[in-house]
Amino acid sequence: MATQDQQTEVPDERDWSAAAAELFGPEGPFAAYARSVDARAMFEQGLDLYKSMFEIALGKSEIAPDPRDWRFQDEAWTSNPFYKRLSQAYLAMTDAVEEMIPEELPWEQKARAQLAASIVTSAFAPTNTLLGNPAAINKTIETGGSNLVKGFQAFLKDMIENEGLPRQVDDSQFEVGRNLAVTPGKIVHKTDMFELIHYKPATENVYELPVLLIPPQIGRYYFTDLAPGRSFAEYAVSQGLQYFAISWRNPSPDERNFGLEDYAKAALEAIEAVTKITGQKKANVVGFCAGGILTSIVAAYLAAKGSKMINTFTMCVTMLDFKNDASLGAFRLPTLLTVAKAQSAMKGILPGGDLHRIFSWLRPNDLIWNYWVNNYLMGDTPAPFDILAWNNDSTNMAAKLHKDFLKLFDSNCLIEPGGYELMGEPVTISDIKCDMFVVGAVTDHLTPWKCCYKSRSHLGGDTVFALSNGGHVAALVNPPGNPKAYHWIGPAKPKNADKWMEKAEKLPGSWWESWAKWCAERSGKQVPAPESLGSEDFPPTVDAPGEYVSL
Repeated sequence: MATQDQQTEVPDERDWSAAAAELFGPEGPFAAYARSVDARAMFEQGLDLYKSMFEIALGKSEIAPDPRDWRFQDEAWTSNPFYKRLSQAYLAMTDAVEEMIPEELPWEQKARAQLAASIVTSAFAPTNTLLGNPAAINKTIETGGSNLVKGFQAFLKDMIENEGLPRQVDDSQFEVGRNLAVTPGKIVHKTDMFELIHYKPATENVYELPVLLIPPQIGRYYFTDLAPGRSFAEYAVSQGLQYFAISWRNPSPDERNFGLEDYAKAALEAIEAVTKITGQKKANVVGFCAGGILTSIVAAYLAAKGSKMINTFTMCVTMLDFKNDASLGAFRLPTLLTVAKAQSAMKGILPGGDLHRIFSWLRPNDLIWNYWVNNYLMGDTPAPFDILAWNNDSTNMAAKLHKDFLKLFDSNCLIEPGGYELMGEPVTISDIKCDMFVVGAVTDHLTPWKCCYKSRSHLGGDTVFALSNGGHVAALVNPPGNPKAYHWIGPAKPKNADKWMEKAEKLPGSWWESWAKWCAERSGKQVPAPESLGSEDFPPTVDAPGEYVSL
């Protein structure tokens, strides 16, 4: 059973050194890859690779890159015999490295081996070098080498200011409060941990029961309120919903003892405030990502207390069972957990930049080498993009919260009946009996949609599952009007995700539309919109997005 420690343990320096020394040792992903490859597999793949290389040399190979692979879009990769063979040789090598990982491996060991393989093979892509990148060579000829001068300047700047990783976005065009997070609202409650935003209604009438967003404790809340037309907050109020959102404080070392229980208490305080402001006994609660984990704990606690304060629970891109075949499984290592805990305990926080780098290495082709080529070889500035600008505006994680999350991650106690304690109360997430709307994302690499679907098996109540196009964040920033948007939706009754998919209805457009209709149907009757925000006990103060968003 997980309990909440009152003090953050600062490890002995020797513990840190020992953990760091083992990071790339016998428990690391590269060692996992080495252990996974047996002699027979190496011999067989070696023969296949030799055969492939012979066919490539003779020009008889049929190996071809995926048409969607950004690295091989230049026509030289198909028209130039040298580059065609180079791409085929690289792809043959990549296949050999990946095929050496046995299918029958336990999923955690397999995830570690696959992570090591992806890091190595992506690093050796010919497109990462000038001579191996025909598009970069052409650009160099066209510009007289000015692209390489700009690229080298960008490289030096990133070495100094971005800890050696290429920048992913030009965020100079975005400013919170000017063209991001501009949906009108007021801060109506403020504590040491959060600000509560009450958004201004956009319709004459609103539904009785309010909606409260509980965003992840890691990252700023305004990915739910990006540019106009791409804002979940803006869309919610346009549908007649009384909408509130939490904006978490970005913790500094002074807030090192902000733990999961503290965040749960804060979420409870926010729910109570929302019900008092609107004069209702219930609220609809929405939890995104890590906010979904927090909300599930709070909902289970209220259920244990016999409270029905939560009317509906929407949970998006959230896993509750951490022993699943997901990319994060590669980091579920005793040594890595020790290193991570030691680092945050000594600093008081886990810096947001560290989290950003971890997630980038989960998809090195798209999140590292893509920008390496664009910024350094092509000499181009990365494109302005609101989601990436938000992602670049990273926040820290308090040491205590980091420790608590790692304990959840390692023990997987949340899915056990009474396996987690909140304020001395054993909680069981299957006690959550309210109606639920669960969202997964088709290409999510952090919380794969089938793992999100599996979460519903640990919850009570009637559940609707929606599967959105897009990845972990893009699926959430999914406004109506995009002709490429689509989602599947249906009751989450089958135990197997594939069985659910067979019966689910595919709809064009955003899942926001299906959710808003589902939520409205469970939010009581429509009443005149309030003329002012907040209430006598919760008076409005500064305009949204508030003050914590810029800390």
